[in-house]
Amino acid sequence: MIGQLHSVVIDAPDAHALATFYAGLLGMEVSKGGPGDDWVVVTGQGYRLAFQQAPDLVPPDWPDPARPQQSHLDVYVTDIDEAEPKALALGARKLPGGGGDFRVYADPVGHPFCLVWDAA
Repeated sequence: MIGQLHSVVIDAPDAHALATFYAGLLGMEVSKGGPGDDWVVVTGQGYRLAFQQAPDLVPPDWPDPARPQQSHLDVYVTDIDEAEPKALALGARKLPGGGGDFRVYADPVGHPFCLVWDAA
């Protein structure tokens, strides 16, 4: 092993606002954790996400291949019917696509993420 994963870093035009969205979605805490005001960290449950200021970010446009998602988070939920309205209330928006055990959303900046669950 050369090293250990320290953070997953997501670009955002407003790093603090997007960190606050993911903290609410994942039940984590927002903390200052990087160099300057352009870096915000969310921690909890043994995980760490970082958000860096990217004022000129051109977000992905799911499912447009001209502006691909590049990466996304899968967020496990036990009850999709309970989780979806809570995610939408935080500022997520539903995107086309999905299947028997996942639904696709965009965070407030436009990054796709999925709510996933164990389908019966």
